[in-house]
Amino acid sequence: MAARTAVVERKTAETEIHVAINLDCQPGTGNNQEINVSTGIGFLDHMYHALAKHSGMSLQLTCKGDLHIDDHHSAEDTAIALGTAFKQALGEVRGIRRYGTGFAPLDEALSRAVIDICSRPYCVTDLGLKREKLGDLSTEMFPHIFYSFSIAAGVTLHIDVLRGENDHHRAESAFKALALAIRQAIERTGGDDVPSTKGVL
Repeated sequence: MAARTAVVERKTAETEIHVAINLDCQPGTGNNQEINVSTGIGFLDHMYHALAKHSGMSLQLTCKGDLHIDDHHSAEDTAIALGTAFKQALGEVRGIRRYGTGFAPLDEALSRAVIDICSRPYCVTDLGLKREKLGDLSTEMFPHIFYSFSIAAGVTLHIDVLRGENDHHRAESAFKALALAIRQAIERTGGDDVPSTKGVL
């Protein structure tokens, strides 16, 4: 089978980003999973690491951003670059499950993520975060990260934190739920069909 890999370089006046991914590093694939993330924002690194780990992808992601201003550009642009790399690595939407659902608990928190790899980008989130920041990452950026990823990746994405008292747990469970949904949606079916009644995605 063809390798599902991509490398994306994204450079603007605000950020300089490198992303390399391999979608097929789940146990049993024979591919070693390697994850190295450095965005300059510790909590964002933690979230991207969890996303890669539980989706079964290898991820190399570095970002040099204008953090002397704030976290917005680095968080947004890394999500755009990651979504772009995901779309490129996946290639034509053919021979995969297309839909994925993930539930991820983290202690008292529970999140649900549902993804449709459909080339119709849309994003709905209900995270219920109350703190202003988690580490150095503004909580207002979490919905924007998911939105930016979905638009760049060309996917419909719904993420809901169903319960939880601790914002760290709520946020992390949301990323892990997305990882599980992605892992399911990109699973190869063994066929070569386009998973749509339209015949094209």
